[in-house]
Amino acid sequence: MTNTSDTKANEAEGRRSFLPAFINLRDAGTLFGLALILIVFAVLNPVFMTAPNVLNILQQSSINACIALGMTFVIISGGIDLSVGPAAAISAVAGAALMTAGVPLPVALLGAMGTGMLCGLFNGCLIAFAGLQPFIVTLGGLSLYRALALIFTGGNPIFGIPTEFRAFINGDLLGVPVPVVIVGLIALLLWIVLNRTPFGEYILAVGGNQEAARIAGVPVARTRITVYVMSGGLAAVAALILMGRLGAADPTMGNLWELDAIAAAAIGGASLMGGKGSVVGTLLGAVILGSLRNGLTLMNVQAFYQLLATGIIIIVAMLIDRATRGRA
Repeated sequence: MTNTSDTKANEAEGRRSFLPAFINLRDAGTLFGLALILIVFAVLNPVFMTAPNVLNILQQSSINACIALGMTFVIISGGIDLSVGPAAAISAVAGAALMTAGVPLPVALLGAMGTGMLCGLFNGCLIAFAGLQPFIVTLGGLSLYRALALIFTGGNPIFGIPTEFRAFINGDLLGVPVPVVIVGLIALLLWIVLNRTPFGEYILAVGGNQEAARIAGVPVARTRITVYVMSGGLAAVAALILMGRLGAADPTMGNLWELDAIAAAAIGGASLMGGKGSVVGTLLGAVILGSLRNGLTLMNVQAFYQLLATGIIIIVAMLIDRATRGRA
C-alpha cells in the first residue's frame, strides 16, 4: 500500500519535472508575477515593451540585483546586512581615489572590491565571534561606513574617473549592456555555489538550524563570515557599475540600497527566517522592482506611489512565504 506522504512527494516531484533544473516552483510563481506586471504595463503603455526600454529596465535593475544577490546569501544564512549601501559608497570612494591618484586601473578596481570585502569581514567577525546580532552590527556599520566615506571626501564627490573604465561600463556585448552581462555571470557563479557545492549546503544548514549545523560539523563561524564578505564584495561591484555610469564617486551613494536588496530577495522567495532562498528568484525580484518603477514612471505616477506599490509587493511576498512555510 502506498504511503500518503510518499504520494504527495511524488506529485511534487512530478510538478518540478516540468521546470528547468535551475528553477523551482517558488521561482516559477515569481516569474508568473513578473509576466503579469509586464503584460499590464505593455497594455497601458506601448513604449514599455520596446527593446530599448527593456534593455533600460535590465540595466537599471542590474545594480539592485548585484546587491540583492549578496543579500540573499546573508539572508539564507539567517542574517541581514543593513550596511550594503554605505559599504558601496566607501568602496566607490576608495576606488575613485586610487584611480585619480594614477594607480593602474586593475589595482584600483581590486582596491574598491577589497574595501567592500573588508566591510563585510568586519561585520562577519563581530557577528560570528562576538556573538552580536546581525541587525545591530550592520545597523552600526551603516552609520560607520557612511561617516568614513563622508570624512574621507569632505562630503564632496570624486570626479576624474578614467575614460576607458566609463567606456567599458557604458558599453555592450552583442547588444546587451555590460552591467547586465556582469551581473548575469555573477548570478551564474553564485547559483553554482549555492546549488552545487558543499559551501552552499553549509549556508542552508546554518540558516535552517545553526546549532544542528554546528553539531553536524559545519564550520558555522567561517560560513557566516564568508557570506558577509561576499555581500560587501558585491556591494563594491554595484558601486563600480554606478560609478562608471555617473563618472563620479559620491559618498552619499547607495542610500536605501539595503531596502531594495531585501525587497528583491524577499520577492524572490528568500525567507527572512533563514534557510531558504534562490539566486534565480532574487534576479526575478530585482527585475520586478525595476519593471514596476519603470512602468509607473512612464505613466507619470509620482514617486511616493511607487514606494507604496513596492511596500505592498514586499508584504504580499512575506505573506506568501509564511503561507508556504505553514503548509510545509
